[in-house]
Amino acid sequence: MIDVKAAPMNEEQLKRVLLGVTEGEIPWTEVNEQEVISSMMAHIGSLDAELRDDLIFSIFAQLIVEKNQLEAELMEEMMDLCLQDLLFKGIGEKGTDTVFTRAFTSLLMALLLYRDKEDDFLSGTKVVEVKEAFLRYLSLEEDYRGYVKEKGWAHSMAHAADAVDELVRNEKTDSDAYPELFRALWSKAFIYDHAYIHGEEERILTPVMEMLNRGLDITLVEDHMKELPLEWNEHKNRATMEQYLVFRNNAKAFLKSLYIQMNQNSPFDRLQRQVEVLLGK
Repeated sequence: MIDVKAAPMNEEQLKRVLLGVTEGEIPWTEVNEQEVISSMMAHIGSLDAELRDDLIFSIFAQLIVEKNQLEAELMEEMMDLCLQDLLFKGIGEKGTDTVFTRAFTSLLMALLLYRDKEDDFLSGTKVVEVKEAFLRYLSLEEDYRGYVKEKGWAHSMAHAADAVDELVRNEKTDSDAYPELFRALWSKAFIYDHAYIHGEEERILTPVMEMLNRGLDITLVEDHMKELPLEWNEHKNRATMEQYLVFRNNAKAFLKSLYIQMNQNSPFDRLQRQVEVLLGK
């Protein structure tokens, strides 16, 4: 059973093993899988960007998506650990290192959701639990940093959006869940305390477009867009100039990305015209 609190390897030991796997010197079939997976999850938020990005996440992607080498039971355990511990580690903190654990846990959950879409190893109840976890996570996450100097990518919102996109693409996610998922993502696109400068708006938009293509009521998006000018005016009067400019930057970036993704001949031409009006304002 996976237990990250009793990780058998420290970061240096894990790095040596994973470098050996990456370089082809150690076949995956020859490692102690439970030990290595436990260690990878224990150090998923490592401040060593090479270990975190190039080794742990990359090898998870190979094992789960590219090569499909992990047993269903093990992947179920991994998802449970993400839900019970890792996704909410330090939640609510701003500017601390726990964001790396939360953000890269989101990416791991996205990989597991992708594999479930292909191989159907998670129960419908578990997928609903994942959905509820991301709704809670999006409501609580307050660390929006993208690239962090000397530590690499945090990118919590981009990574969470990737996971929500896989959740939407999973047939066990009922379309009845789309409105609340949309509202959760929308609330993170238009924030006042952090300017997105690392393409977050495009990543947040991806699951929104997927939901629209899968039947999300277009009037829900229209209603939220109609409320934006009221929000702008309200916050312009009582927020600092810096906060207002951050909000405007995020709003314009998201709306421009939304506009680009909509074709004039698509079913969303009505939304596109509304975006034009908002950008003009």
